[in-house]
Amino acid sequence: MRAADQSAGMRFARWSAALIILGVGAAAFRLSFSTLEDLARLARMPADDAWLFPLIVDGTILLATFGLLVCAHHKSERRFFLGVLVVGSLVSVAGNSVHAVAAGQPLPGWAAALVAAVAPISLLVDTHGLALLFRVAARQRAEARTEPEPTAEPESAPAPVTAELAPEPEPAPVPTVVPAPAADPVPALSPAPAVPSKPSRPARPVQAMLPIAVPVGGA
Repeated sequence: MRAADQSAGMRFARWSAALIILGVGAAAFRLSFSTLEDLARLARMPADDAWLFPLIVDGTILLATFGLLVCAHHKSERRFFLGVLVVGSLVSVAGNSVHAVAAGQPLPGWAAALVAAVAPISLLVDTHGLALLFRVAARQRAEARTEPEPTAEPESAPAPVTAELAPEPEPAPVPTVVPAPAADPVPALSPAPAVPSKPSRPARPVQAMLPIAVPVGGA
């Protein structure tokens, strides 16, 4: 229930803020409209056309506001509309202040000249702003044509998901025993017959040979 109460409270707060903004905006527009209309009469404008002066000022402000929203991604056009919004707001504030200072007395010549110059200047500014809006719209259409259209890729059937089984552990290697070749049986050797040894003779003494004179050529 607490979440539902908070949601209902948030909705009530949003709608209340929207209604307050609408009410304040309508009241401020009505007072500014009346003040600027009376200022136009004090500037010696025709009384039947004095109501057009606040429409010119407030209409220029609205055009600049919409231009800022449309040209949010275009720097040069956005800068122009921002300047128009600032200048238009200053003109509206200055007009209301001058009306309070005038206190129902006709404006001097220079002040009346400034009020009379607002209408043609606003016409030039609004016409240029409208041309900028058309240019931005044409640019956006050209960019939309040049962008390639996304091609829908055929959806491929999802591959069957198979459960991955853990690999079985490999068996430990079993050492193989290679039998050694059988040794050939060595035949038993019979003992050799004993040979009787001969009695050793005593060594004879070696006689030294005497030199013999051999006659040469006969006797």
